[in-house]
Amino acid sequence: MKYRNLAVFAVILFLFVKAAAQTTTPETPEAREKRMQWWTDARFGIFLHWGLYSEAGGDWKGKPYRGNEHFMLYEKIPWREYGSVLGSRFDPQKFDADAWVRMARDAGMKYVVITAKHHDGFAMYNSPSSDYNIVKQTPFARDPLKDIAAACRKYDLKFCVYYSLGRDWQDPDVPTNWPVKGGRSNTWDYPDEAAKVLSRYIERKVKPQLRELLTQYGDIGIVWFDTYELVTPRQSEELKKLVLSIQPHCIVNNRIGGGFGDYAVMEQEIGNTIRTRPWESCITMSGMWGYNRYDSVWKSPELLVRQLTEIVSKGGNYLLNVGPKGDGSFPDHAIKRLSVLGKWMRINGEAIYGTKPWKTAGEIPDTITFTGPTAAGSSMQDVLNDATSKRIFPEIRFTAKKDIVYIFANSITGKKMAVKALGKISGQKISAVSLLGSGKKIKWNQKAEALVLPLPGLKNEAVNVRVFKVVLKS
Repeated sequence: MKYRNLAVFAVILFLFVKAAAQTTTPETPEAREKRMQWWTDARFGIFLHWGLYSEAGGDWKGKPYRGNEHFMLYEKIPWREYGSVLGSRFDPQKFDADAWVRMARDAGMKYVVITAKHHDGFAMYNSPSSDYNIVKQTPFARDPLKDIAAACRKYDLKFCVYYSLGRDWQDPDVPTNWPVKGGRSNTWDYPDEAAKVLSRYIERKVKPQLRELLTQYGDIGIVWFDTYELVTPRQSEELKKLVLSIQPHCIVNNRIGGGFGDYAVMEQEIGNTIRTRPWESCITMSGMWGYNRYDSVWKSPELLVRQLTEIVSKGGNYLLNVGPKGDGSFPDHAIKRLSVLGKWMRINGEAIYGTKPWKTAGEIPDTITFTGPTAAGSSMQDVLNDATSKRIFPEIRFTAKKDIVYIFANSITGKKMAVKALGKISGQKISAVSLLGSGKKIKWNQKAEALVLPLPGLKNEAVNVRVFKVVLKS
């Protein structure tokens, strides 16, 4: 019996040491690249901002509010009143997870990021650790994330969850420091900012809810953290280890804080140059993240395609936002744009998926004067913060895949275009050129200064973006 107990102890000790080694051994670059590969290839995803603020839809007590999905903060509404009033009304009978994910799939998107918990602290899923959730507080009394996760598996999209980390207006222990001390805290319910202890919130709410999200819905592609605010690097590291201990293949963005993210996020903007490290632009389809009946600023399908080509040409992913209504339906403007995007992607998707930046991201025709984006002029920088350019002008973008270069002719009119980066003086030798979606031969001419290409009629009249496939000689 003595030796048997020693043997059992030895086995337990071995397993403990092995587990400890697995959690402390740094991830190799090769392992990280493998974990990230699906995301790197995907290039295009949908962001869904859906919560109690969607039920409000722009009005509070009969009047338009400030702050959109942040209006609880801007109007200083007690969390119990916010949750009670909106929770009692939230019954999205038009919610159809299958239709949501199918629309994303048909639009060419490869992953879905849904707001599991936004800054208001309300869990949009069945959270056993917090009764402040959609199952316990609304007449809907269902877990929509369960349905969305199942639909993602059905249509082969990655299911991902958004989690507001350093802001939570329901919890008494969440201090903030932007733009000033307490600037994004619930100071009307919990006025003593100095008494708030963030570690209590992390242990009481964040870690339990992360465990729930990582164990209740199958594989999670990304935990998309937001607003780490005053979270310390040590706390960020603990959260990263927690995520990977449950789902070793999961990705987290850099808003976990402390430098522990797998990729960088650019919100409502696009960088100026090619970036070699993984990055993503999250951008609204309209003017706001959450649904608001007064939101009338919708980007055209052509502008959305242009943003996609620009981001991918610079090595990034495009996470395009839709704010579903409180009744569970997508706004008509969003449905129409997703449909147009899908038609374009079915023809040109190969120039997006699995591609990398070429030697240059793009070029502007000689006759065009390029002007940069105009930032939104608003004091509500965390709400109306769209700094992306809305200008439509002729430009050329590039992506690459092995010995292939894809040329995007963005908003170019006329019968021909000249691509300077592929002139003979560039040293690039061309084997073949084709136009995606066309079975006709392309009469191309590689001159010294530029590759001259014809511009045939458009397959998709709503989007003036043609894509040429250039096969280079090795």
